[in-house]
Amino acid sequence: MRLDTKLPLTRGPLKERPGLQLAPEMSLAYRRVHEACGAARRVFALWLASRLDGPVVWITPAWEHATLNPEGFAPLLEPARLTLVAAPKEEDVLWCMEEALTAGCVPLVIAEITTLPALTPVRRLHLAAEKRQDQPIGLLLSGGQGGAQGVESRWQMEPLAGDVPSWSLTRTRARTAPVKRWHMALHNGQITPA
Repeated sequence: MRLDTKLPLTRGPLKERPGLQLAPEMSLAYRRVHEACGAARRVFALWLASRLDGPVVWITPAWEHATLNPEGFAPLLEPARLTLVAAPKEEDVLWCMEEALTAGCVPLVIAEITTLPALTPVRRLHLAAEKRQDQPIGLLLSGGQGGAQGVESRWQMEPLAGDVPSWSLTRTRARTAPVKRWHMALHNGQITPA
């Protein structure tokens, strides 16, 4: 067997995709789908939305009774920027996300999922986001430890006890970055590394 020597092998890091820089060594690639899990996954989604300009689409299963309280998240994100979509069936959650990413009218599409999707639906979401010339980000919110196949990165956010609202944020999976943990805190209406 002969190896093709036209493409050099390298031990260097993979080229990093352009992305939304949240803090040093913390970014989410544009035109890709990411996952947030943990008890504070909605806080992570709101923080991400606050770092982008423009409207945000947030898709939830219609049968879920827990809803977002605008007064609770107003310090992080102007409630008028949020468009809430209640999907009637499980498969409609990902379909709505795919359609919103394909439309290219919003920089961030968030979908709360109750079961982890297979690789094929996640790949379809990536393809929908990649079609756009603008730079959308898709974010799946899953319970527990997460585990959606094929996501670009997975972030777990858990609340911490203390006088100031604070969280432990862990990048548990990323294609081009190692596992890393940050201590985050709310200061003057902004979530920043503590």
